Amino acid sequence: MPCDVAAGWQPAALPADPEAARHLQEWLDDPSYSLYGIEQDFRGADLSGGNFAGGWFIGARLAGVRLAGACFYRADLQSADLTGADLTGACLVKANLDEAVLRSARLGGADMVRADLYEVDAAGAGFRGTRIGGAWLHGVDLRGADLADAVMSENSFKVRVDDTTVVRGLTGTVFGPITVVSGDASRELAGAELEAWIRARGGDVQVIPPHRQAG
Repeated sequence: MPCDVAAGWQPAALPADPEAARHLQEWLDDPSYSLYGIEQDFRGADLSGGNFAGGWFIGARLAGVRLAGACFYRADLQSADLTGADLTGACLVKANLDEAVLRSARLGGADMVRADLYEVDAAGAGFRGTRIGGAWLHGVDLRGADLADAVMSENSFKVRVDDTTVVRGLTGTVFGPITVVSGDASRELAGAELEAWIRARGGDVQVIPPHRQAG
């Protein structure tokens, strides 16, 4: 497991919701099993630095929650609401984020290697310096997102962007195509056109031909 979390960790603040706070406290008293947080309301909590590897957060409400440096290795966050959450430096390696909401979330410096993101709303999210190697991004809304200095590595990258999406310093390799949205119009970019679009905005990404994509 790639996470390095200190033993005896305690949250800086428990969730405001009594049921979620009780579930979390019970798990803290016996962390021998993965946290079962399905559809729980964790809003108001500060869970920075916690080890939630393998945890179940399907449909959980995590909007605005502080999760900086937390470990979500192989955690299931499908359909979770992470609007405005602070995931700075978090470990999301092999995490399932399908259909999650990451709108305006902060993921700077996070590790998202081999994470799954299908139909994710990440509009306005911050991915500065994030590692996104071997991840599956399909139908992800990155309009207004900040990908400055993020590092890609053979990612599926079928995303939606617009002129406010920041790709300055973005490097690595991706499989396209992307959809560039401008008002009510949109266009698809792949191959050399996609490389040129990113390069014109300060990034340097190689687009891998489709026949090399596994699966």
